[in-house]
Amino acid sequence: MKSTITVEVQLDNDKVPENLLWTATDSTADMMQKAKAMMLAFWDGDDKSALRIDLWTKEMMVDEMADFYYQTFMGMADSFDRATHNHALVNDMKAFAKEFYAKFRASQLKENNV
Repeated sequence: MKSTITVEVQLDNDKVPENLLWTATDSTADMMQKAKAMMLAFWDGDDKSALRIDLWTKEMMVDEMADFYYQTFMGMADSFDRATHNHALVNDMKAFAKEFYAKFRASQLKENNV
């Protein structure tokens, strides 16, 4: 069995992403799906290093980026929990995510009230 995920990145003249589109063979969607941001990471077991691609479009707002990071942190914690069952570290990761998001929201309120 094989599944294929395709990501299409449309760039402007300065090579900044304008559109991010993706599809997966296992998806029920019949056409490519639009996204404003993506994070993709691979683990190179030989080099013991993470290879990452982080892209976002010009349309991605700062508050959306904070939501994206918060949800990604929480998802990483859930994945780590499933892989390791190390609940103490998972709780630390989730606490960090919540603190990160609370600090972001506080900075936005402070910035908007200035």
